[in-house]
Amino acid sequence: MEQAMVDEQMASNHLLAEWDGPYGGTPDFDAASLDDLEPALEAGMAANLAEIDAIVANPDAPTFENTIVELERAGEPLGRVFSYWGIWSSNNSSPEFRAIQQRMAPRLSAFSSEITQNAELFARVRAVYEGDEMETLRPDQQRVVQLTYDSFARNGATLEGDAAERYAAINAELAELHTQFANNVLHDEEEYVLFIDEESLSGLPENFVRASAAAATERGREGEYAITNTRSSMDPFLTFSDERDLREQVWRTYYNRGDNADEWDNNAIIMDILRLRDERVELLGYDNYAQWRLENRMAGTPERAMALMEGVWEAAVARIHEEVADMQAVADAEGADITIEPWDYRYYAEKVRADRYDLDSQEVSQYLQLDNLREGMFFVAGELFGFAFEELPEGTVSVWHPTVRVWEVTNRETGEHIGLWYLDPYARTGKRSGAWANSFRSHTTFDGPRNVLATNNSNFVQPAPGQPVLVSFDDATTFFHEFGHALHYLSSNVAYPTLNGGVRDYTEFQSQLLERWLLTDPVVNNYLVHVETGEPMPQDLIDRIRAAANFNQGFSTGEYLASALMDMYYHTTDPDEVGDPDTFERETMERLGMPNEIVLRHRSPHFGHVFSGEGYSAGYYGYMWADVLTADAAEAFEEAGSYYDPVLAQSLVDNLFAPRNAVDPAEAYRAFRGRDADVSALMRDRGFPVPGEDDSEE
Repeated sequence: MEQAMVDEQMASNHLLAEWDGPYGGTPDFDAASLDDLEPALEAGMAANLAEIDAIVANPDAPTFENTIVELERAGEPLGRVFSYWGIWSSNNSSPEFRAIQQRMAPRLSAFSSEITQNAELFARVRAVYEGDEMETLRPDQQRVVQLTYDSFARNGATLEGDAAERYAAINAELAELHTQFANNVLHDEEEYVLFIDEESLSGLPENFVRASAAAATERGREGEYAITNTRSSMDPFLTFSDERDLREQVWRTYYNRGDNADEWDNNAIIMDILRLRDERVELLGYDNYAQWRLENRMAGTPERAMALMEGVWEAAVARIHEEVADMQAVADAEGADITIEPWDYRYYAEKVRADRYDLDSQEVSQYLQLDNLREGMFFVAGELFGFAFEELPEGTVSVWHPTVRVWEVTNRETGEHIGLWYLDPYARTGKRSGAWANSFRSHTTFDGPRNVLATNNSNFVQPAPGQPVLVSFDDATTFFHEFGHALHYLSSNVAYPTLNGGVRDYTEFQSQLLERWLLTDPVVNNYLVHVETGEPMPQDLIDRIRAAANFNQGFSTGEYLASALMDMYYHTTDPDEVGDPDTFERETMERLGMPNEIVLRHRSPHFGHVFSGEGYSAGYYGYMWADVLTADAAEAFEEAGSYYDPVLAQSLVDNLFAPRNAVDPAEAYRAFRGRDADVSALMRDRGFPVPGEDDSEE
């Protein structure tokens, strides 16, 4: 793009403009137009490259300030564009945006490669990394230099000539394939909706029925009920519907996303991705993609990650067989004349739960109102982090959908402003499934203090007008989990943008740990109140929930581990030996002894964590690695006698949340716990046998 056009876009394009208004400035979604997106991206990239050229052209010897800090400062306008891009991609997708996304993905990849393969820039980074100044820097500054150097060295900066060109070309191809994979899954989620009539509602909770009716009306099918092809709709339907044939239909539709032998099928795309990833790391001298990916993770090697997963897998499979036997007994006693199939698992597990623990999920959900859960999360954030949340009046700041709400976050003792928290709770057409956290702006101080703009996004089924949102216990846990990510953003005390990143098998730890506060006494007694009576959850029900804490642990652990193991097998196997993904998945599961009654949490053709980008590729194991840390850290609070122990809570914030990536994760955890995490804590936490311990100690 010519400089005159860049200047014009920088001056007039809304997506590039600095954010104004209160709270340090916020994105103006009301003025955002897709027509501005491509020119904004092009101008933002051009401006960023001009900044890189200025760093390279500096006649002074490379220093931390004139090289590393200038890199930290570069690219702000483009970063603002990506805040809008992220919302269009995840929250408000449309065919028009997807067309732009498909066109721009390879262009953005080429831009990234142009920076990482800039030999003169890398020479300056290397000079700082290897220079005498390094010893004089603060530890966090040394960490920035180390991470910056690694980001270049591990991503093609050391390559030259044909190898460098091929590396960049592979990145561009992968960017396009990742985008296509994600859009194919989103297509199947939007298009495959099951509409049922009133006669097919047997067993379904009233709140789910109302929400399904509203979803059908939204789609122009008044008087019917829409079962959408997302987890938030699929899961309760499979748990409660008495219509076995419909359960099978919903199950097959959900687990066949991206695998329907049509133009949106992802199997061929998976193979292209695997071949390109393998070729790319071979250029860098690695044996396989997983080896490259885990080199700078806590696990270190694929072998260590596999050892952890395989150590838990056997116990999980054994528990699954026990769970299936219990469910089959219930079905036989009812005279159902069936053999338990995957679409029966949730349904009969619920019956076993009700029988064994006198625990009915619908009974529990009467105490799990979304608004109350949110207030419970605010309470926890106040007690542990000292945060206060106050909702902003509608229209104070711009939002991307009418159902999005915004809170100001302050220090509850001093009143100091910390940031804003956006909540986008409901499923809708164009919004990807699942739950996630994000941020528009992270805390930094190197150019003056900047506040945080954090978001949480869920896919709860929007209720009929005036009705409360009642959620399952699993969904309530996920709500707390994702809020943990937001607290990670909000508690940051780092100086530089790079330090707000994270190590993938560590960053899930903080959010998984926050799940533990859902059933603490203050939350239960004050926020888990009955939807009609307002009475707190009775102690008897609390006791039954806690007694059933490890119920169905075989299913939840097994379906997750199956996906995590598949991810690792894909990325440690020669792609030529993988062949067809469907076949490879089936044969791998058979070899591992995967029970027939369950399926992977994410089957390969819709495994977006792994194939719609590279954030979790060869890294889905990280949830379990983080689970080890979580179980061990939870035992620390139990040993202290309270999850609100003030000394331990302060250590939690100071060592595990606030530093983000300014401290090596292993060092950070040792600072909190006084030692490394013990995997035995995970086995105890899940109710699995602990190797080396007697039965009496389990």
